[in-house]
Amino acid sequence: MTVYLCDTVFDLLAAGRDHDHAIGAPDRPWLTYQGLRALAQRTIASLNAMGIGRQDRVAIVVPNGPEAASSFVTVACAATAAPLNPAYKADEFAFNLADLGVRGLIVMQGVETPAIAVAREAGIPLIWLVPPEGGSAGDFSLRADGPASGPAARPGPAHADDVALVLHTSGTTSRPKIVPLSQINVTASAYHIRETLALTPDDVELNIMPLFHIHGLIAATLASLAAGASVCCTPGFNAFRFFTWFAAVRPTWYTAVPPMHQAILGLAGRNAKTIAEGRLRFLRSSSASLPPQVMTALEAAFHVPVLEAYGMTEAAHQMASNPLPPAARFPGSVGIAAGPEIGILDHAGNVLPAGELGEVCIRGRNVTLGYDNNPAANATAFINGWFRTGDEGTIDAQGYLRLTGRLKEIINRGGEKVSPLEVDTILMDHPAVEQCLTFAMPHPSLGEEVAAAVVLRQGHTCKDTELREFASERLAGFKVPRRILFLSEIPKGATGKLMRIGLAEKFGLAP
Repeated sequence: MTVYLCDTVFDLLAAGRDHDHAIGAPDRPWLTYQGLRALAQRTIASLNAMGIGRQDRVAIVVPNGPEAASSFVTVACAATAAPLNPAYKADEFAFNLADLGVRGLIVMQGVETPAIAVAREAGIPLIWLVPPEGGSAGDFSLRADGPASGPAARPGPAHADDVALVLHTSGTTSRPKIVPLSQINVTASAYHIRETLALTPDDVELNIMPLFHIHGLIAATLASLAAGASVCCTPGFNAFRFFTWFAAVRPTWYTAVPPMHQAILGLAGRNAKTIAEGRLRFLRSSSASLPPQVMTALEAAFHVPVLEAYGMTEAAHQMASNPLPPAARFPGSVGIAAGPEIGILDHAGNVLPAGELGEVCIRGRNVTLGYDNNPAANATAFINGWFRTGDEGTIDAQGYLRLTGRLKEIINRGGEKVSPLEVDTILMDHPAVEQCLTFAMPHPSLGEEVAAAVVLRQGHTCKDTELREFASERLAGFKVPRRILFLSEIPKGATGKLMRIGLAEKFGLAP
C-alpha cells in the first residue's frame, strides 16, 4: 500500500536532506534540496508579486535541462505549470497559449524563441528566467518584462485540490484536449513510481526525456524528488553523448521511450567498459511498447533488469509496471497495477474476468477528474466510475497486463482484427530487422489492409517478399503485411515515440 506523505508539490520537496543533491546537469554544480526549497519560496513570492497565484496558468518555454525541471517544480508550487515544447513554431505557440488561457509566459533570458513575439502580440505578460552567473544547475530568478499587474488574488503555496500541471494530449486524430492534473494527482503518481522503483536518497536518475512531457516531468523528475533522490538533466536525448554523460554522472537508473533505448543499445557494445564501471540498478521504459527483443538485448548489454511501465498523461503518467526482482517481469507485458486500480471492461462497462480481452480502464488517486472545458470528451472518457484509456488488452491470473494496441490503431481487415503490436513482435524476430512499426492503410474493398515500416540493421539486406514469407510462417495469413516500406528512419513524435496513426497519409498510401 502506497504511503502518500503529502498532497502538494511544495510539501513533497521536504523529502530531501538539506545538503543532498536535488537537480543537476553534467559538468555543473548541483542544486541542493535546501537550495531547491529556497527557490520554490522565491518563485512563489515572485509570481505572487506579478499578480499570478494559485490556479493561474503559466506557460514555460525553456530548453531541456535543469532549469526546465526546476521551473516546472517551483511554478507548480505556486500556480499551474504549463510546459511547452521549445521546438514549436509560432502558429503552434499561438494555439497553445490561447487554448490554455495562460496568465504569463516564462522564457529563459538570452534564448531566442518565437513564443516571445506570439506572447507580445497576444498581450500575454513575459517573465524572464535568469540563471545566476556560475550558479547551481537549475537555480534562477524571475523578472517581469513589464510592470506588475498587482498582487495575486490567490497567493501562497498551492493547495491539494489546485491544478498543478496542464498538458495537451497528442491530438493525433482530433483536436488536442487539455488535461488538468491536480496537486494530489501528480504527487500520488510520484509516490507510486518511487515505491515501484524502490527509490532512495542514494539514487541518481540521468534524464534524457523531454521536460514538456508527462514521462520526464513525473517519472524522472518528481518521483526522484519524492524520494529525496537526485535527477541530472541533460540538454535532451543524444545517443552519441549518452555514454559520456553516463560516465560523468554515474546514474543508478534512467527512463526512456523504446526508440531511445534502441539507439543507446546500438552503441552499447563499444561502451561495455563504461557500463561495467557504472552503478546501474535498473533501466525503465515507458510511453510506448518495448519490443521483447529489445528488452532482452538491453538486459544482456547493461546486466540489470529492464522494467517496462505503462503510462499516460491522464493518469499523471504511471498506471502499471513490471516489478523489480525478485518478482517476475515478462517481455511483452507492461506489468502489474502500479498506482491506480486497473480493470478490463467490455463495451457496457462491466469488468471482465482474467484472460478476457477488453478495454483497459483505470481509477484512482492519480487519475484526472476530466478534460478541461470539454464535456463531450468527458462523456465518453468515463464509464461507471472508470477512466477509459483507449487501449485494448488482457490481465492474466497473476495480474500482469498485456496490451494488444490502441483501439484506434487496431487494424480492421474486412472484419478480421489485427493487433499491430503482434505483427511488430514477429517482424522484430527477423535477424535483419532493427525496428518496425505496423499500421493500417486504406483498402477499397476490405476497408483497411496491413502495412509495415521497417528499418534494417546496418550491413543487412532483405526484400519485402522475404519478410512476408517470414511473417506468414508465424502469423495467420490475414495478419501478414501486404505492403512493407524500407526506411532509414521511422517518423517520431515530439517525445521520441513512433506514431502509427497518420503513417499511411505520410507515406502516400491513402487516397
